[in-house]
Amino acid sequence: MKTDMSARENRFMAPFGSGTACRSAARLCAVALIAFTTAACFNRSPTTTGSIDPQVTAQMSQSDLRGHADALAERHARDPDNVRVTVAYANVLRRLGQRAQAVAVLQSASIRTPDNMELLGAYGRALADVGRFEEADSVLARAHRPERPDWRVLSAQGTVADQLGDHERARGYYQAALRIEPDEPSILSNYGLSLALGNELPRAESKLRRAAAHPRADQRVRQNLALVLGLSGKFDEAEKVLAQDLSRQEVAESLESIRAMMSERNSWAAIRDADADS
Repeated sequence: MKTDMSARENRFMAPFGSGTACRSAARLCAVALIAFTTAACFNRSPTTTGSIDPQVTAQMSQSDLRGHADALAERHARDPDNVRVTVAYANVLRRLGQRAQAVAVLQSASIRTPDNMELLGAYGRALADVGRFEEADSVLARAHRPERPDWRVLSAQGTVADQLGDHERARGYYQAALRIEPDEPSILSNYGLSLALGNELPRAESKLRRAAAHPRADQRVRQNLALVLGLSGKFDEAEKVLAQDLSRQEVAESLESIRAMMSERNSWAAIRDADADS
């Protein structure tokens, strides 16, 4: 998502209480729950080829990730039952935009190892990535146990419930996740977007400000805050938040995308296109 803006754009504040603009905003938030990403989001740093440490892969450039994916593919081919390698390989494929291939890798592994919680969690998130939300909902329900809940799975279940339109259930998942990991920015970010889906923009903004203020908040969290600020008509502030991570042109394009989707009628197709391009 991308754009330019000024104080005169505050005309978008008024329509937010009802009608097409409100529905368009909710749809935009639905996309953001799963796929709020931009192109220039990878920092360059020394890499370890074939590493399965997510902290290592999180710092890789796109070029480094492609080489890393090749190395993990070889390891996966040699030992397809190694769950940690399989999950790491699928996660790198997802970051490269090869989401359907990530699903295929995890689906095959889950058939061989149907009771592995880590594998099921990764598979459920990958299904959500490609819009197979009902399947994701079913898989994620098996990815942890009531007596040992996993906050990451709970948060993922929340995003899937939101995509299925069950916002009350989604918020229950986020609240349960926050009881395990209070102030975790990724949970707060998803919770904030869920509130925005229900047109509770002030509450959404509060959650996202809290998330963005956390030391572990990443670019996606800040962009989600910018999204809700834009949907509230606070374009000047949204611009400042986006400028922390993006170039001037990317900021302008991001803000323009918010305005375009807010004004788009019958915008499901436009939003699906934006999701596919993200």
